[in-house]
Amino acid sequence: MDLSICLVPLNALEYLEPLLASIERYTSGLHYEVIMVDNGSTDGTLEWIEQHHPEIVFSHNLANLGFTRGTNQAMAQAKGEFLLLLNPDTLLTEDCFNPQITYLREHPEVGIAIPKVLNADGSFQQQSRRGDARPAEVFGYFLKLGKLFPKNRDLNGYLQSWLPEDEVAEVKAVSGSCMFIRREVYEQIGGLDEQFFAYQEDSDYCMRARQAGWKVMYVPLSSIIHYAGEGGSKTQPYYAIFQWHRSYFLYYRKHFARKHFFLFNWFYYLVMVLKLLFAWLKRFVRGK
Repeated sequence: MDLSICLVPLNALEYLEPLLASIERYTSGLHYEVIMVDNGSTDGTLEWIEQHHPEIVFSHNLANLGFTRGTNQAMAQAKGEFLLLLNPDTLLTEDCFNPQITYLREHPEVGIAIPKVLNADGSFQQQSRRGDARPAEVFGYFLKLGKLFPKNRDLNGYLQSWLPEDEVAEVKAVSGSCMFIRREVYEQIGGLDEQFFAYQEDSDYCMRARQAGWKVMYVPLSSIIHYAGEGGSKTQPYYAIFQWHRSYFLYYRKHFARKHFFLFNWFYYLVMVLKLLFAWLKRFVRGK
């Protein structure tokens, strides 16, 4: 088995149909399996999969247990040489998988890789490869300080903006929207950290892999479209906003809090709370 494709949908049926069709179209010569753990969808996903894709290894959680736990359930069933964490709101427009697998086989020191991820309009999705989300990087990104100081690598470190988008590069972290993981990495460090309900579980996993001696690579030898924010986060917007901010708090507390003075830690947590309240208010005003 070359590849185990792990999907965790939540009310994303309108994206699953074209995604699965594109996987079938662009996986020539690849021995793969699709493992799907549904997180309590109510849009007919269960019935549609049973009728149209009985070959998929499918299980159904009665409620939304979180992207991280659902992904771990899928990874635990995987048999492939490589595991692929793939968001259900993605779409293949070319053979995305074979070039990545070939690269990984030719570079045994690489434990995690991601292809070039595109937005729906074809532009590069910058957040798909990134830094460690250290405080300077987070402030630089979310407060737009990186744009004010474009030559400052600390403030621009989150998006790694100095890296050409069409060149292979070693990075600190990649998005879980299309994350290729070598089986040896999974066997060595285990699954995702389930304290992260969703968001930043990918950055945490990349950091753990790097700490174990593996390289994390951006490999734009192929590309995939990621619509971003569809499915679960769109159907539960206020809860998604909360979990997004909570994930940054948990990630900072796990990896960086011990390296900073406690007053700075409390300042950082306060900024996160204020940003959460502002995001909720913005969502309420928009009324969508």
